[in-house]
Amino acid sequence: MKKKILIVIADYYKDIADGLLKSALKLISKTNNIKVINVPGAFEIPVTISKNINKHDAFLALGCVIKGQTPHFDFISQATTNGIMELSISSKKPIGNGIITCLNMSQAKARKKKGAEAAEAVISVLSQK
Repeated sequence: MKKKILIVIADYYKDIADGLLKSALKLISKTNNIKVINVPGAFEIPVTISKNINKHDAFLALGCVIKGQTPHFDFISQATTNGIMELSISSKKPIGNGIITCLNMSQAKARKKKGAEAAEAVISVLSQK
């Protein structure tokens, strides 16, 4: 059955975002209706999904947050994760969390294929009876 899947991707780190998207798209069947929306950062992902929650069957949240010198990393990572989880539970729709949290750019580059894991999780939940 053809599903409508929205991918919301934070492109603050363009190279990492492109890798996450590319790896996710390899796992999602081309028979699905896939839409991609770019947002400036991870914090904007939950509200973008929320605005589109009734228009799609499933969602992928992709992006990267890299730790800096301040606690900002912790606040953004936690708020984004909480927002995604709350949306998924309240809507009863799968949202694959492919937002990687890294200590540095080297770790981010090594993990930019993690979009596939988020896509795999969404596909698994969509296939549940």
